[in-house]
Amino acid sequence: MPELPEVETVVRSVRPRLVGKTISRVAVGNAFHKVLATHSLKTFNRLIANQRIKHVWRRGKYIVVDLDHGHLLIHLRMTGRLLFRLLPEDNPKHLTAHFIFTDGSELFFKDYRKFGRLYYFSTLDPLDQRLGIEPLSDRFTSRWLFEHLRDRNRAMKPLLLDQKFIAGLGNIYADEVLWQARVHPLSSSKNISRQKADRLHQAIRSILQESIDLQGTTIINFSFGENRRGNYRSKLNVFGQEGHPCPRCGATILKIRVAQRGTHVCPRCQRRRR
Repeated sequence: MPELPEVETVVRSVRPRLVGKTISRVAVGNAFHKVLATHSLKTFNRLIANQRIKHVWRRGKYIVVDLDHGHLLIHLRMTGRLLFRLLPEDNPKHLTAHFIFTDGSELFFKDYRKFGRLYYFSTLDPLDQRLGIEPLSDRFTSRWLFEHLRDRNRAMKPLLLDQKFIAGLGNIYADEVLWQARVHPLSSSKNISRQKADRLHQAIRSILQESIDLQGTTIINFSFGENRRGNYRSKLNVFGQEGHPCPRCGATILKIRVAQRGTHVCPRCQRRRR
């Protein structure tokens, strides 16, 4: 699933071509009605028709499209992509929706797995209720992280994946952050010291920002624009590196299961302390 850096990359690629356009309607094939998460197709079109796109930005893993009135949200889930034109190899059965604008241009929502969703909200309150703090915002400080870790008694990896805690982190970056901070994925959050919280804070911000600068991580499915791929994969230290030596200490990277997720860990750098 695209995580914060990948979604931010998509936002930056589509924003210049969407802002200022006026939506005529969205077309959805009968087989893909589930792509509309909040309304029927008729109601969805009534709500967005003749609305101008004022801004496009990201909140967690959601693409937020600000309209004259209300907000259109797009969640790419595992394999969703936004395309301004179709390529010869694009199979129509993978197109779950497309937007038609008053100037005749279109935006296609291509989704192999068909888990992606479209939402319309009159305010962003429902989104804010689902999502926690933005890790690249000014509010996300080392002190905030330390205090909120101590308030909880949860294993670190599941907590970092909890979108109501910190918005945008997923499996790839949680593994990378925990490795960089030398924290075991099963460590209890309430036992994280201030020093480790400082390391976690620095790791979260630096890793996410560097991945954004490199336009995200492409493992299998992620691409943006016209089949452009993210460049952060070569920077990964532990994710997908099971059986390889840890770049910091040389121990063999292991892959374990944490909260039903494949998790990569260095058994020497990330010793578990209960």
